[in-house]
Amino acid sequence: MDNTLNNIKSVFPTLDNNHNLAYFDSAASTQTHYSVTKAMSHYYDHERCNVHRGDYPISRSASDKVETARQQVADLIGADPREIVFTSGATEADNLAIKGTAQFYETNGKHIITSKIEHKAVLDPCRELERDGFEITYLEPNEDGIITADMIAEAIREDTILVSIMYINNELGTLNDIEGIGKLCFDKKIVFHVDAAQATGKVKINLEELPVNLMSLSAHKTYGPKGIGALYIRRKPRSRIRAQMHGGGHERGNRSGTLPTHQIVGMGEAYRIAKERFEQDKAHVDMLHDRLLERVNEVDEVYLNGSLNHKVKNILNVSFNFIEGESLIMALENVAVSSGSACTSATLEPSYVLRALGRADELAHSSIRFSFGRQTTIEDIDQTADTLLDVVEKLRQLSPLWDMYQDGVDMEAFNWDEYMH
Repeated sequence: MDNTLNNIKSVFPTLDNNHNLAYFDSAASTQTHYSVTKAMSHYYDHERCNVHRGDYPISRSASDKVETARQQVADLIGADPREIVFTSGATEADNLAIKGTAQFYETNGKHIITSKIEHKAVLDPCRELERDGFEITYLEPNEDGIITADMIAEAIREDTILVSIMYINNELGTLNDIEGIGKLCFDKKIVFHVDAAQATGKVKINLEELPVNLMSLSAHKTYGPKGIGALYIRRKPRSRIRAQMHGGGHERGNRSGTLPTHQIVGMGEAYRIAKERFEQDKAHVDMLHDRLLERVNEVDEVYLNGSLNHKVKNILNVSFNFIEGESLIMALENVAVSSGSACTSATLEPSYVLRALGRADELAHSSIRFSFGRQTTIEDIDQTADTLLDVVEKLRQLSPLWDMYQDGVDMEAFNWDEYMH
């Protein structure tokens, strides 16, 4: 495997122009592959027109490209292309799946099950449904950040109509038992929705066998463009939803609106590459994860967030005790890394995902999420690890809490009120 910096980064436009940048934020957004931007550009140069509307050559060609992309998306997840509905992204797909199912089946019941560590694109629609009279059960994960089939079984009621659980957690990389939960839901005839934004290209998905009714997909988490995603809607047994956007009946009546052909073409190309490179990509990130984890473990008072065994290795989330995560990030020059979910990192509140795992606020605040990708090099890992260990040592030297810990003070039992007086 060729890990040289130039050979890997040269196929990603942004990194080709920023070779010194170590990009560890792929869980927020992957870098777009050159062949993806090339495919999108070709459409703009040769077939810029509406699809499925005109019986003239460039319209037919553009329409063919959309259907080719639909097939490419379906191929990656083992689905029928007729089960793929294009959306503006996984957030819209989640909204369409959750609200659409709730509204279609509300005469059968108004109880929905999800978890406390879902993406906001799932949690916020559920909050909206609560305002409409639906009752939502928010499950606590186990200490590894995993939702089990047993947890779902205990929460199911006679009026449960929908279960929505993510495939892979976006902050932890933990892997849920989708097959076990799906079998349970299918046996109970409950609609099962899976947010798979972080899963495509990371785990093998075969929806011909996997018991899932609805699955949300993202392009920009899989080296494709932003602004495009899809919702898988099972045909057999048929899954029904109520459309949330109206005005033309596009996408078999599930999602109206003119199709963004260039973005769809880009998503199709990205998914084609992901299927082709699956084994190579997996081996690459597994190696990178283990290499960085080995170096991180050289530090005292470092905590792994999530499971080490039931996860994908694209994500490594660790907390460095006695250090503020944001301070650590600011000190890591030319390293793109985050302190949590990209969709919630603007807030100063500690990660709600880490809180749900039982992490104290101090440890939640000190967390760093490294997310690896196809573009990450061994040089990135080694240089970042060297800098990281040096910065951690320097920041702790500035921390009175670290001095107290070094002196043997029991930080949990320490009486701060007495100390302040």
